[in-house]
Amino acid sequence: MKRIGVLTSGGDSPGMNAAVRSVVRCGIDEGMEVYGIYRGYEGLMDGEIEELDRNSVGDILQRGGTILKTARSEKFRTEEGQAHAAAMLDTFGIEGLVVIGGDGSLRGGADLARRGIRVIGLPGTIDNDLGYTDYTIGFDTAVNTVLEAITKIRDTSSSHERTTVIEVMGRHCGDIALFAGLAGGAEGVLIPEIENDINELCKKIVMGANRGKQHSIIINAEGSGISSQELTETIQYRTGKDTRLVVLSYLQRGGSPTLRDRMLATLTGAKAVELLKDDSDSKAIGTVDGEIAAYDLIDALEQKREIDRAMYDLIGVLSK
Repeated sequence: MKRIGVLTSGGDSPGMNAAVRSVVRCGIDEGMEVYGIYRGYEGLMDGEIEELDRNSVGDILQRGGTILKTARSEKFRTEEGQAHAAAMLDTFGIEGLVVIGGDGSLRGGADLARRGIRVIGLPGTIDNDLGYTDYTIGFDTAVNTVLEAITKIRDTSSSHERTTVIEVMGRHCGDIALFAGLAGGAEGVLIPEIENDINELCKKIVMGANRGKQHSIIINAEGSGISSQELTETIQYRTGKDTRLVVLSYLQRGGSPTLRDRMLATLTGAKAVELLKDDSDSKAIGTVDGEIAAYDLIDALEQKREIDRAMYDLIGVLSK
């Protein structure tokens, strides 16, 4: 394999640039031509493709976002769009494609794989919602961003003796809320995977206040089943405590990637080139028990992520 492409798709995540850098430089070291595809699958269909050299990816390791830009594409979801994308790869002579993105992006790669394109998927998403890997690129940075916000919000919450609801991302997977809630000392965490008990949450806040607790922090994943505004109003009504809402939104996607995300991105990028060099079938690369692992792409996407119930229960124990 002498000519490969790399693209980033879906929501951006810290560490995507580190992965692009690793793919480009490792590919060139193996004697390959490496082409950057801009704006994900939309850019692929539009032919936004150019060859990258080592200098193209200089000074990007520490930067958040993605130099290749990203986009969501409705057109690519169609048979016509996928055929067009495959034809564009053939036009440029690109024999293998590295896709960096989340579940939707890797499923797009699987669609191309069914059309005979060798696709290697890297787990680039802050949500940590891919079942085949322990961690995804960007998750660690996002959680650390949330932790920093919790620390600052706690100061104000304590000063005003109020409850603060902090909304974090997590439409289908509650890992950001779960990890940040445990490490940030939250009194309650609401996630999509576990049914909410608002009565128990409000009771805990009231009992804490009766013991002299000056504030409470509640973390609500956006897909928990209750809107953050409704949750805030309910808590204030039932507890009688001043309750405020903070929505972190896209703040969680930005920032320089942490050590863990840089390492994961770099090692999976290098593994992607190794697999393409060996003419491997389409694969998804991730980490299992600290080791880089590769799975059949389609099989990997069928694996479901299970919530760590013991971690969730521990939050309840520690916040009593």
